[in-house]
Amino acid sequence: MKLPALTIRIWLLACLTIVGALIALPKHSLFAQDASEVIVQTETVQDEEAVEVATSGDRSLIDMFHAGGWAMYPLLALSVAGFGLIIFNFISIKPGTFWNDAVIDDLDKALQAGDVDKARQVCDENSMPVTTIVQAGLRRVDPADYNPQPAKEAVEESSSEELATPFVYINYLSIVGTLSPMVGLLGTVSGMVKAFNAIAAEGVGNPQALADNISEALITTATGMIIGIPAMFFFFFFKNRYGKITARIGRIVGDLFFSLETAIKKKR
Repeated sequence: MKLPALTIRIWLLACLTIVGALIALPKHSLFAQDASEVIVQTETVQDEEAVEVATSGDRSLIDMFHAGGWAMYPLLALSVAGFGLIIFNFISIKPGTFWNDAVIDDLDKALQAGDVDKARQVCDENSMPVTTIVQAGLRRVDPADYNPQPAKEAVEESSSEELATPFVYINYLSIVGTLSPMVGLLGTVSGMVKAFNAIAAEGVGNPQALADNISEALITTATGMIIGIPAMFFFFFFKNRYGKITARIGRIVGDLFFSLETAIKKKR
C-alpha cells in the first residue's frame, strides 16, 4: 500500500511538534516535585545549601531531561517515533483507506453483469488495496472458460502482499513499547552504579551527588514507562482495528467474486 504524500507530511509534522513541545514546556514537569512535599531527614545537617538544593523541585522539562543522563536521548528518539506512529496509524488504519463504498458498488454491478473488462477498468481507475486484490484475481479470469481456483489463488497471494505493509507500522509501536522500558531500566542501572561509586569515593558526606545519581535512575525509569505504556496500548488498539478491517476486506472480495461466478453461471 503506497503512503499518500499528505500522510507522510502530517507524520513528519507530528514528530517535529513533539520535539518543539519538549523545548517549550514550562517549569514544573511531570517529574518535578513541590518543595513542600520533599522531607529531608537527617541527624546532622551541616551544609544548608545542600539541603536547599535537595528540596528544590523547581526544574524545567529540559533540566529533568539533562538530569536523566545519556539514556534520555534514545528515550527521546523512541518517544518521537511512538508519537509519529500513533498519528500515522490514526490516519491510515481506517476503512476509507482500504476501500470506497461507491467503487465497490460499481464493481459489483459490473461483475453481476458478467462484464469482466468493465470491472478491470474500475480497478485500474481506482487504486486502493481492495481494488488491487480484486484486479489480481480478475487477471486470471477467463469468462469463456471460468475456473474459480486460479482467481482464488491470485486473490490470496495479492492479499498477503497488499495487507502486510500497513501492519508493519502497527508492529513498530510494539517495538517502541518494548524497548522504552528496557532503555529506561538500563538508565536506572547506570544511575545506581554512579550512586554507589559516589558513596565509595566520598562516603555519605555528599548527599547532593548521591541524590543526583538516584534522580537520574528514577527519571529514566519513569520516562521509559511513560513512553512504553501508551505505545503498547495503541499497538493493541490498532491491531484490533486492523483485524476488523482485514476481515471486512475478505468479505467484500468474496462477495464480488461470488457475484461474478453467479453471473457466469447464468450466461451458461
